[in-house]
Amino acid sequence: MSSKSPANSESLLDELQAALAHGTVARRVETLRRVTDLFLNGAVDYSSDQIELFDDVFQCLMEHIETSAKALLANRLAPIDTAPPLTIRALAFDDLIEVAAPVLSRSERLDDDALIETARTKSQAHLMAISTRRVLSGAVTDVLVLRGNDQVVQSTVNNPGAEFSERGFTQLIDRAEGDDDLATCIGLRPTIPRHLYLKLLAKASVTVRARLEAANPQYAAEVPTAVREATRRAHSAPAAITRQTAIAHDLVKSLYEDGRLDEVEVAAFAEAGKFDEANASIAALAGVPVSIAESMMVDTRSEGVMILAKIAGLSWSTVRAIINMRDDLSGMEPADLATCKATYERLRPSTAQQVLRFHRMQQTSAPAA
Repeated sequence: MSSKSPANSESLLDELQAALAHGTVARRVETLRRVTDLFLNGAVDYSSDQIELFDDVFQCLMEHIETSAKALLANRLAPIDTAPPLTIRALAFDDLIEVAAPVLSRSERLDDDALIETARTKSQAHLMAISTRRVLSGAVTDVLVLRGNDQVVQSTVNNPGAEFSERGFTQLIDRAEGDDDLATCIGLRPTIPRHLYLKLLAKASVTVRARLEAANPQYAAEVPTAVREATRRAHSAPAAITRQTAIAHDLVKSLYEDGRLDEVEVAAFAEAGKFDEANASIAALAGVPVSIAESMMVDTRSEGVMILAKIAGLSWSTVRAIINMRDDLSGMEPADLATCKATYERLRPSTAQQVLRFHRMQQTSAPAA
């Protein structure tokens, strides 16, 4: 501490803690206020040992005090980056939301593990408080989307500091069916993976389409086409091409041009759950545009994947990895792999080429928007 003697502060805290042994509730609350003032006055300069000492005292003081006093403590400690961690955790896990909300929504002392545990075990009000934090990781939002009610999910999606995993986006898209406000918010998230954006468009209403057009006027001509075509196949939608997708396509293009793109790379992409890379790789090896491959990959059936794979000359083990990746990322029911394997082994390259030509014809003959 810059202006206080550590020995003097520790002596004072020891005296205060000892006095609590026979103190009334009113005295305990007053002592809590005094200790909080003392902590806040030197919070920046306290050592870890001193913060640990405050932690012990705060937790002792919090026993048998009124809710209003706990809530006041939570509000005062929540914005402090060096707040005693065990005290913050105890406040966060309090069943009373007026106590927990300040630290759940603001305290940087809470790590993802604490937030996830709270989100899994506490009330919707607790989840709502977490959803408003300045930054939310994909691990935390996964739980919020899974357990949260409609208000929690909407709050999480509207939070610009929230990140979402592919699994989280998949769950959001399923929840957004019939909810135009939520669907629009999801569609405007800049990090939504392209294949999931297309899945969202497949379910989009006219209202959602109009909102997406208004939000992205430079793509107004493309969005209606994407919405209409995605109901049967994922038609190319420039508005959905994120920077991450573009980087993935550039990587695959480089590998292909250098002669380094082979089945091993495709399997590695699929096993790692990298849809954009796997899709672009299959497109390159099968000699088809990425948009054609994409439309076949996101089809609700597995035939499109097998047709592309047969043309690309991929083995069943790689095809299985691709189907598993697609099913996992899309949230669909797992494919019957035994049936798929039998179909793939019977499928002739010439038949696959004929079906591919049909897909090309369908996409190129789509009416203009």
